[in-house]
Amino acid sequence: MAPVDTKPKQVIKRLLSVLPPRARDIITLRYGLGNDPDKMTLESIGRKYGITRERVRQIENYALNQIRKSESYKKEKPAFDEFETLLHSLGGIVAEEDFLNHVSKDLSVQNYVNLLLILGDPFRKEKEDDEFKHRWFVDAELSRKVHEALRRLYKNLSDDDLIPEGDLISSFLEHLKEVSDKYKNEEILRRWLSISKNISKNPLGEWGKTTSSNVHARGIRDYAFLALRKHGSPIHFREVAKSIENLFGKKAHVATCHNELIKDKRFVLVGRGLYALSEWGYISGVVKDVIRHVLGKFGPLSKDEIVNKVLKERYVKENTIMVNLQNQKHFKKDKDGKYYAVASS
Repeated sequence: MAPVDTKPKQVIKRLLSVLPPRARDIITLRYGLGNDPDKMTLESIGRKYGITRERVRQIENYALNQIRKSESYKKEKPAFDEFETLLHSLGGIVAEEDFLNHVSKDLSVQNYVNLLLILGDPFRKEKEDDEFKHRWFVDAELSRKVHEALRRLYKNLSDDDLIPEGDLISSFLEHLKEVSDKYKNEEILRRWLSISKNISKNPLGEWGKTTSSNVHARGIRDYAFLALRKHGSPIHFREVAKSIENLFGKKAHVATCHNELIKDKRFVLVGRGLYALSEWGYISGVVKDVIRHVLGKFGPLSKDEIVNKVLKERYVKENTIMVNLQNQKHFKKDKDGKYYAVASS
């Protein structure tokens, strides 16, 4: 079912009919209302008519004002009312791209809708800036509250946070206590989140700062991180490469993937070709380093105690641990038969 009964093209064509030919042509070119949906710049229109870009701007403003003052404009009030109702139903403040796509996926139709919003008295647009995308609203106070809530939500995120959508929406709601409950459904909240340029979600649906490599993966390392995080436990680098292809549709050569894992501190080698995430608490280094870390944390330990603790950190054979313990350059026994680490020279 169509989101509105109004036919934007028909409405705009009736409104344009009140203009003299050149003004109508300039509006048509400026807003992409002709056969070509691409919008022309002030400069290119000026060249076409042999006038300055400023003169084009004056004619554009004159034309829009003439339409708003016309009898035809008054007759189209039901169309403007329907789009106002739609904007309210979508949350009262909506990213321009989201609103236009909701009405139609056809770029040509979107251009007519865009002009209808520009002409309509209830509609206000805030242009894209460093924080937010182009957005339309009908309630200035609601717009202010949503903007502030998005700023606070972003401020509370750390650079590496990855938050499930449900948890992020719950946090978002905490900053929207003054907003009417009629807007507090997940569809509208997600739509409001999409207004922000600073907060976005990764291909696995987890949210974080847009600048984070955990959100906008830029290479094999970042995709490997997300793949391992999705798996939740250590896996072989061959499986990491396969997961990258399955989850993200990115070609990941096994050798390349392995090389990237080796070079990145986010990953820890915990067995033969097995990698884990350092954020899971795994100790970096070879088996000798892990033993040294364990003894430094717990003090002298028996052979069995060391083996049990190291096996929680590394997928290796017990014999590998024992071979390392027998290296007297690094480890020795005290009088109770417990092992301790030899101080590094």
